[in-house]
Amino acid sequence: MSSFLNEVRRRRTFAIISHPDAGKTTLTEKLLLFSGAIQIAGAVKGRKASRHATSDWMEIEKQRGISVASSVMQMLYRDHVINLLDTPGHKDFSEDTYRVLTAVDSALMVIDAANGVEAQTRRLIEVCRQRDTPIITFVNKMDREVRDPLDILDEVERELGMPCVPMTWPVGQGKLFGGIINLRTQAMTVFDSGSERLPQDFETHPLSDQAQLAERFGLEWSAAMESMELATGASPQFDKEAFLAGKQTPVFFGSGVNNFGVMEVLDALVDLAPAPRPRLSHLVVNKQAVEKTIQPEDEGFAGVVFKVQANMDANHRDRIAFVRVASGKFTPGMKLKVQRTAKELRPTSVVTFMSQRREAVEEAYAGDIIGFTTHGGVQLGDTITDGPALQFTGLPFFAPELFMTVILKNPLRTKQLQQGLDQLGEEGAIQVFKPEAGGAMLLGAVGQLQFEVVQHRLKAEYDCDVKLESCQYTGARWITADTPAELREFNHAYPQRMALDAANTLAYLCTSPYDVRLAQERFPKIHFHPLREHAGLALSTAG
Repeated sequence: MSSFLNEVRRRRTFAIISHPDAGKTTLTEKLLLFSGAIQIAGAVKGRKASRHATSDWMEIEKQRGISVASSVMQMLYRDHVINLLDTPGHKDFSEDTYRVLTAVDSALMVIDAANGVEAQTRRLIEVCRQRDTPIITFVNKMDREVRDPLDILDEVERELGMPCVPMTWPVGQGKLFGGIINLRTQAMTVFDSGSERLPQDFETHPLSDQAQLAERFGLEWSAAMESMELATGASPQFDKEAFLAGKQTPVFFGSGVNNFGVMEVLDALVDLAPAPRPRLSHLVVNKQAVEKTIQPEDEGFAGVVFKVQANMDANHRDRIAFVRVASGKFTPGMKLKVQRTAKELRPTSVVTFMSQRREAVEEAYAGDIIGFTTHGGVQLGDTITDGPALQFTGLPFFAPELFMTVILKNPLRTKQLQQGLDQLGEEGAIQVFKPEAGGAMLLGAVGQLQFEVVQHRLKAEYDCDVKLESCQYTGARWITADTPAELREFNHAYPQRMALDAANTLAYLCTSPYDVRLAQERFPKIHFHPLREHAGLALSTAG
């Protein structure tokens, strides 16, 4: 049992979050490089990149130089197993990021030192705050002309609503960037530009060499010492309990593209970030859902599907269900059940991820992210266990705000279109609505770019050329009723407005914000939901 506990405690599972272009994917690569997980870092240079970021595998990402799908990577560092989830920075894919944040125990927030806290970062902070997710902050691009570090700290504190605790402090910036002072080791690491440098290539001096450092860095040194004193004087001491409760954030400075200040972040993930944490679920007892907290060290295997990705391997047309292990130990050949359908799960393979590289899983513990390769039967939010009828909670689906009608250019490809939309809908890349009254399928999205990606993927992966046309709908609400009779009556009143989504959940389509209000007045016992959780549980009653 002690070796099992030890395996759980050496896991770290975190997501990297940021606004687009803050340097998140670059930092991801450098963390992988420094842990020895990859030998060469591929800079993301947009369209003409000769080498693409290891974590951006999809064709459209390569063309645009952006991340539109979250990716999972596992690495070993200092005898710890680190599961890193890189999330899309683009706001049109925030749903994918929200779901990823339900699968991690901490977050690494990357901030562009010139721009400070930007719009998309604010949204993600909000999700972290709702879940009390501990956040480590990395202020990137210190080798450029940037804002004053005290200014940045002040803004982070305001936006996060929690105090910052500097762990490293910059000496100078831009062309005069001299390096960082590590407050944990009381030493200064001298900056040297170049993306091929490894941690051991940077020179380090103890702070006891004050005179030598002052002489070498002149005004930048004295300004840094002064602002560092102000920052540390105004900040609380680092308190691990407060950090784990989401009440303070340790802050690091550096330049990801130059491999600088990254090692300190990697060490912090091992030293400060939490091991796997308990997760809330519902246990079904005598057809009643009873709240139950699942501890990572519980013996029974339980995991939750937080992402489904179709066609990661174009040759095999398979689907991978990404599962966050919540408790127990996974070993190949285990008898597992999908709790929503009560069917046995028989994956063709179970893998762990090193970006594009997949490796067969020999064993996995709480905190690990594993991929079940299937040909269907698994949806976002599904709970998989080797025993009790559990259902994990908290995987959100947001009501889309943009809609398009799908028009197939070649009617002979109807079967392929259906398959493509089923699979893309199941993986949450887009929301697919099938009108109850018949007619063309509707796509619902949170952002415009989602439509472009789906159109691109239907062509590339399913050989379906489609046209997307605008339609009259501007919103949707999932509906529930107190009794089946009331639901039938509502359906009869609005036959043209009813549609089923990918999880077969009934939705009411709106053409204006007033639609819901009027329908609500006519049918007070119908509940309209802007958010739904996984189909295995009742919808959120927020309306």
